Amino acid sequence: MQFTSLAVFCGSKAGADPLYITHAKELGRLMAEKNIKLVYGGGGKGIMGAVADSVMEAQGNVVGVIPEVLLEWEAQHKGITELHVVTDMHVRKKMMYELCDAAVVLAGGYGTLDELFEMLTWNTLKIHNKKIFIVNSNGFYTHLIEHMRRMFREDFLYELPEERIVIVNEPAEIFSTVPA
Repeated sequence: MQFTSLAVFCGSKAGADPLYITHAKELGRLMAEKNIKLVYGGGGKGIMGAVADSVMEAQGNVVGVIPEVLLEWEAQHKGITELHVVTDMHVRKKMMYELCDAAVVLAGGYGTLDELFEMLTWNTLKIHNKKIFIVNSNGFYTHLIEHMRRMFREDFLYELPEERIVIVNEPAEIFSTVPA
C-alpha cells in the first residue's frame, strides 16, 4: 500500500531529548520527498510544529486540524497549506482519521496517547483498518509497548499489539516496511 497522506500524532512540546525533534524533521522531509500529505493537529510549536515546518520547507502539503479551544495553547500554525478549525477534540480526531491513509505516532503526552489508543481501538473494532506506526525514538515507547504486551498476556487484548502496530526506531523504517 502506498500512502498519499499520513496522520502524525505527537507532542505540542519539544520534549527533553533532541532526538524527538530530529525524528520529526526527518519524517517531515521524507513525507515531502515522497509526496505524502501531512495531516496533523495544526499546532506551530513543539514536535507538531517541527514536523509541519519540515514538510513545508521541503515543498510538501500540510493539513492541520485544530479545535477552537487549542488555538492559543498549541499556537496554531500560520504557514501551512490548509488549516481546519473544528469545535472540539472528538471532531478533530475523527477528521484526522478520515483524511489519512495511516497514522504515525511520535513522542508526546496525554493527547498523543489518547490519539494512539483511540486509533488502536477503532482498528480493533474494525471501524477502520489503517496501519499504525510508532516511532520509538530512543526507547520512548518501550515501556508502553511492554505494557500492551502484558495486557495481552493478562488476557485483556484479543491479539498482540504487533498485530495492529508497526514499531520502528527511525522514521525511514516506516517507508521501508511499505512497498513503493
